[in-house]
Amino acid sequence: MPEPVFIRAKPGEIAERSIVVGDPARARQLAGLLEDAKLVNESRGFLTYTGRFGGVRVTVATHGVGGSSAAGIVEELIMLGSRLIFRLGTTGAFLPGMRIGDVVVPTGAAYVSGPLLQYIPDARITPVPSFDVLRATVEELEREGIRHFIGPVFSSDAFYAEDPEFVRKWVGRGYISVEMECATVFGICMMRGVKSGAALLVSDNLVEHVPMHHAEELKGHVERVGRAVLRAISRIDVTAGAHAATRPTREEG
Repeated sequence: MPEPVFIRAKPGEIAERSIVVGDPARARQLAGLLEDAKLVNESRGFLTYTGRFGGVRVTVATHGVGGSSAAGIVEELIMLGSRLIFRLGTTGAFLPGMRIGDVVVPTGAAYVSGPLLQYIPDARITPVPSFDVLRATVEELEREGIRHFIGPVFSSDAFYAEDPEFVRKWVGRGYISVEMECATVFGICMMRGVKSGAALLVSDNLVEHVPMHHAEELKGHVERVGRAVLRAISRIDVTAGAHAATRPTREEG
């Protein structure tokens, strides 16, 4: 197994459940929701903390911007023992009426470029999250009364390519928002046999021309959604594979 390059944590310092974020400020904020959070990596600015939430060990790691950056962090978290990778990020809304602080729960992520094409150059995959993680996330958002939308997202490799034609094209294909890392996170987790999921805070609305809100403006939303996500991932059985069948209920026989 190769030695991690970006996350210079010691053996045992990375939890089986990891939340990954693009912004180091968000990593610091989420670490504040953990008990006994310890900074286990700051190499190259990829701030990584491990602590406990309700007695369950959780790591919060920064993955930077874009699929290529996220790919390295996801691979290294898996090398270091994570069995569930959850992206808590931001997204640009494609639907009228989506408000700042609303949450998109992706059911899958399309891509036309990025690191997955290097992993599998001769075929396309459909990157999707693990259903049990998706279901737990939706249940916890509902419990918290957080407004959310469920549907497919587009993972872009070029932040400034989001012109009106770009928006029309992906809205017309049924996608509900754009971000930059979910396809990579879901795809690598599928290939490595670990669980994944995501919750994306709406930071701007591309069809209503609502400008982007930044970390300080989203802080209150991040705290509420962060707690819901921490509760969700704490419920997940990480010993099963990425898409393992759930046990039937008594009614199902």
